[in-house]
Amino acid sequence: MFAKPIPGFTTAAATGETAVLLIGMRVNRFWAVHQWVPVMLAMFRMLHELDREPERGLRGKIMLTASPRTYYVVQYWESKEKLYRYATAPDAFHHRVWKIVNRKVKGGDLRGRVGLWHEAYIVPEGSYECVYFDMPPFGLAGATGVLPVEGRGRTAKQRFAYRSDSEDA
Repeated sequence: MFAKPIPGFTTAAATGETAVLLIGMRVNRFWAVHQWVPVMLAMFRMLHELDREPERGLRGKIMLTASPRTYYVVQYWESKEKLYRYATAPDAFHHRVWKIVNRKVKGGDLRGRVGLWHEAYIVPEGSYECVYFDMPPFGLAGATGVLPVEGRGRTAKQRFAYRSDSEDA
């Protein structure tokens, strides 16, 4: 069940641009369970849909708790285009949920009870760098694969300088 650590130093096998989405919720009123539990369950259902349909572009995810009130997911996407496409796809569960959330926000049902947020970052190749020591696949490496750190460079400067198209040169 639990992934075993990979001995030594490793890095992510990511190439090209990476889109990172942080998305979450904050429980503002614990007693409003009927408001925030459906939001949390909807997130789980969207992630399940994305796991079943990898062609949509989600490479990997990490679910985190920032506090007893705040829960979020770090998502790694193949591209911003695939992230946008999923967010607006009429056949995706997200589309249906977002319509419900907007209706509840406008009607005041969620106000003060549950907070919602997201941040999206488009990270071009050469603008991300990572190193892991005695870790199982995690974060960007969990989403894109693991390489020995020497495959990208022993130092952060070397890893930032790595370009996937330089392999063909």
